[in-house]
Amino acid sequence: MVHSRADNSNPARIPALGIRVLVLLAISILLMVLDHRQGHLGKVRAVIGVAVYPIQIVVDAPFRLWEWISESTTARNDLQLEVSRLNAERLLTNARLQRLTALEAENARLRDLLEARSRVRDEIRVAEIMAVDANPYRHNIVIDIGKRDNVYDGQALVDANGVVGQVIETGLTTSQAILISDPSHALPIEVNRNGLRTIAKGTGKFDRLDLPFLPNNADIQPGDLLVTSGLGGAFPPGYPVAVVTTVNRIPQEPFADVIAVPSAALDQIREVMLIWTATSPAAAADANREDSTE
Repeated sequence: MVHSRADNSNPARIPALGIRVLVLLAISILLMVLDHRQGHLGKVRAVIGVAVYPIQIVVDAPFRLWEWISESTTARNDLQLEVSRLNAERLLTNARLQRLTALEAENARLRDLLEARSRVRDEIRVAEIMAVDANPYRHNIVIDIGKRDNVYDGQALVDANGVVGQVIETGLTTSQAILISDPSHALPIEVNRNGLRTIAKGTGKFDRLDLPFLPNNADIQPGDLLVTSGLGGAFPPGYPVAVVTTVNRIPQEPFADVIAVPSAALDQIREVMLIWTATSPAAAADANREDSTE
């Protein structure tokens, strides 16, 4: 009985399924024809599109987010690389500018030395400072020429602005010099305005010289230019040494308190000029050789 019922029901289901398929196909064809010819389903598609749009956004959101993250990361990395490259170029440019600034300053100093050389009638030679004494109480320098260049002990050093110092020890290729600001150095000078002679002593400060042996009634005043007097033979006469800044006359003391500022910037010089005069040992030796040859 059961088997017969199952056999009886199967033939009934197959035709029913086939009919439904045929009906759906017919409806689909009819709808396509109507939509193609008259466009009746356009509004339906629009409504369905509006309804489906949020679902499309939700489905597409992870892909869009991943694409945005990738683009942002790539753009950030590119920006970081660009910033690093620009910083490196900036540092390189600044280094080159600093070098150019140093070269410009050196050229200016050399031009000043050349201009000063044209005003000097004695034989001179430009030397470069190689080292500076680290002891704050000794103002000594080392220059890059020595005995083989006819440098001699006691030779005068000047720059474009005035007297710098003198050589105290000569080597074969280098020489040691003392600055006029050294506490142990004394220089015979005279007041350019009236020829008053005295001694200028170093104080251990680059911007100060003392004139300790001027009486209170000496004719000296702030602004007076002090030049080398030529006495002693070490320094030729007429070279600027310092400018008087302070004159304190103390009635109870025999000497006035006179302070001057060196004409040369002793703590900034990079090149100096050595002077050979007609009375220098080198010139005397050359003259003796010439006499012996004759």
